[in-house]
Amino acid sequence: MLALVALVVGVVLVGLPRIDGGRDRTQRDDRLTPADVGRGTPVPQPAPLGPDLDLSVWAAGVSARTGVPARALRAYGAAELAQRAATPRCRLSWTMLAGIGRVESNHGRLGRADLGADGVSRPLIIGVPLDGSGGVREIRDTDGGRLDRDPTYDRAVGPMQFLPTTWARYGADGNGDGVRDPFQIDDAAAAAAAYLCADGRDTASGAGWWDGVLTYNRSISYAQLVWGAANRYAGAAAP
Repeated sequence: MLALVALVVGVVLVGLPRIDGGRDRTQRDDRLTPADVGRGTPVPQPAPLGPDLDLSVWAAGVSARTGVPARALRAYGAAELAQRAATPRCRLSWTMLAGIGRVESNHGRLGRADLGADGVSRPLIIGVPLDGSGGVREIRDTDGGRLDRDPTYDRAVGPMQFLPTTWARYGADGNGDGVRDPFQIDDAAAAAAAYLCADGRDTASGAGWWDGVLTYNRSISYAQLVWGAANRYAGAAAP
């Protein structure tokens, strides 16, 4: 597991989180390894998604080439389109979101979880308690256990692994149902996009991409793993 050592205001990961009662099985035989690259190395970027793109058709094609669930790809693609409209200078790519989604929860399929058609993983993905043990930073409860079911310590939740404090600031309604739900992948991807594009970042640049990922989790090895996943998806994006 990667250690959860980021700031309270950041989206952080207790290594690879676990589903309570389940087992960590994040690799699922895709053999993802950290990329042998240094901080600041740009990730190849696919062409931006077009505003008239049929996301369902696009996601089905990319899923066949990458093994990423089409339901997750629709969320990543929609988040790219919305974020590029909101902050065009950020130049966010769905591959950045997909790289993070792969490392955080294997696209909502961590442990025994599977990603449903409604975009919610079941069982719900909830990280380990941030109780200061095992090199994890102690973060006492901030939301009365409302999101993470833990009234004592905070935990990261959902397919993009948000802390309650970060969700309170960046939580989004990506699927337009009037609810901001960190366990729902459209909402979580939209929130992650806003988080990554904060502070005027240009995530298509090497510096901006690394700064964004390292605010998500302050670990070079974590960023190298995300880099490897994003690079893989970019290579498979073209027909």
